[in-house]
Amino acid sequence: MSHAVARLRAERLARSNKPFIARGSRAERCPDCRVIASHCLCAWKPRVDARAGMCLVMHDTEPLKPTNTGWLIADLIQDTWAFGWQRTDVDPRLLALLEHPHWQPYIVFPGEFVEPQRVVNEVACDPGKRPLFILLDATWTEARKMFRKSPYLDRFPVLSLEAEQMSRYRLRRSKRDDHFCTAEVAAMCLDLAGDQRASQALDAYLDVFSLHYLSGKRHLALDPDDEAHRRLHTFL
Repeated sequence: MSHAVARLRAERLARSNKPFIARGSRAERCPDCRVIASHCLCAWKPRVDARAGMCLVMHDTEPLKPTNTGWLIADLIQDTWAFGWQRTDVDPRLLALLEHPHWQPYIVFPGEFVEPQRVVNEVACDPGKRPLFILLDATWTEARKMFRKSPYLDRFPVLSLEAEQMSRYRLRRSKRDDHFCTAEVAAMCLDLAGDQRASQALDAYLDVFSLHYLSGKRHLALDPDDEAHRRLHTFL
């Protein structure tokens, strides 16, 4: 596995002084999809193209969590970058990406917490540029802190998503139904950018990932002919 989140995970592990122990860490997991080996997801990885790019700014332990869905984004979207967030030290590779002339960055965050003049609800790039969505991959409390304490992001428009659907993500709990996991946010961004097929593929991939993860945890058999797998099969 060589995508951006896998590399960030390897970097994070290399500088750890003690092992990161996630829930269910004693189970044997596939190193490529992080799902319990008996329910490996690797054969179900979609193949689609996308014009948009994804920039994941990840809180300290996010790359280490087997439930992290930024990994799914990197599986699917070729132009995905992942950077660890630190309050006092910004990765120069992140700053270089944000300055790249081919990309038009949008930071994705709820508009209710931002000055109205920064908020946009549509994606409209200048000629010759492609949208780059900056996603703060963290818990909601952590993401708010990251947003406030990352002044290098202050010059970019804030894309505020107004999805009416409740979050379908079942691997972590949120007290609010309008809090989405990172892959759900990315799928909505792709749809706004005109990458509808990639959006649908990521949405389907998230459903199958959740199904494999929870079925492995509960020792349940999988049905590759169920609705979730049939929907994803379209993109294989």
